[in-house]
Amino acid sequence: MSSHRLDCVVCGTCTADILVKPVGLSTPIGGGRLFDVDPIEVTTGGIVCNSGIAMRRLGLAVATASIVGDDVWGGVVRRRLDAEGIGAAAVEVHATLATSSTAVLIDPGGERSFAHHVGACRAIDVAFLRRQTVELSRARLVLLGYFGLLPALEPQIGEAAGLLRSLGCQVALETGGSGGTLAALAPALANVDLYVPSLDEAIHQTGLADPRGIIDCYRSHGAAGIVGVKLGSQGTLLSPQAGEFLEIPCVPAPGPVADTTGAGDSLLAGLITGMLRGMSLEQAGKLGAATAACCVTGVGATAGLRSFEETLRLM
Repeated sequence: MSSHRLDCVVCGTCTADILVKPVGLSTPIGGGRLFDVDPIEVTTGGIVCNSGIAMRRLGLAVATASIVGDDVWGGVVRRRLDAEGIGAAAVEVHATLATSSTAVLIDPGGERSFAHHVGACRAIDVAFLRRQTVELSRARLVLLGYFGLLPALEPQIGEAAGLLRSLGCQVALETGGSGGTLAALAPALANVDLYVPSLDEAIHQTGLADPRGIIDCYRSHGAAGIVGVKLGSQGTLLSPQAGEFLEIPCVPAPGPVADTTGAGDSLLAGLITGMLRGMSLEQAGKLGAATAACCVTGVGATAGLRSFEETLRLM
């Protein structure tokens, strides 16, 4: 019988998100203007909250590991995790750094831009992981992210992946921002069981535009687990092993598209949920696509998420 008592610990970026909609993103706003928007909402974001809440809604036992500030936004994050039934014993409070926060500007079509302050998440490093090994070792899988937005951890990412693997956990890695560099990523790839960046992030890392070529590039740098590329409206390309590819189509949204914030994190959460539930990779990929389809029907990264049974029906 497995000694793991959690399905997943999501470790890394957690933010308070301030949602502003609608904001035209195709032309500059300009200085000195006052313009009308919908009611401004405050919610949570970052992979810890986005993927964590998505997996919890899909029925997994989830905990989180991160660092917040001793401020009002840290309280928002902690209360949200508690309300969703997500363990926060490994969420530390930093004495001087502010909680990570993001102003999300959303245009009428649901596209968005982000004004982001890294804040306390910049203090996440291997020493933090070592302080939290008891909680991390309880998980079947640790989802670590965002690579590209954790400046203290990225030079140590190979050591971090090796540490998580030594605890008996599977390791999934997610990207954010520009996606960081391939040179920094490469030392971790041999110990990563699941890595599926977005196409933009993968292009930034590899300099390649063809998804299959991108996956082959990661393989050439040591990736032995499941590798893929999120392709937006074109679906997701997954590779369970070298030379083998699965094309996962998008699932139509079960309602009007309100906001695409968190769609990638939701896709990853559904994919991981399917894998941990014993689905084939193809079925797990479809569950990920269905989870992302639910996500985009609500404003913010989690308002549109549904239960496992409801999401499964969309597949």
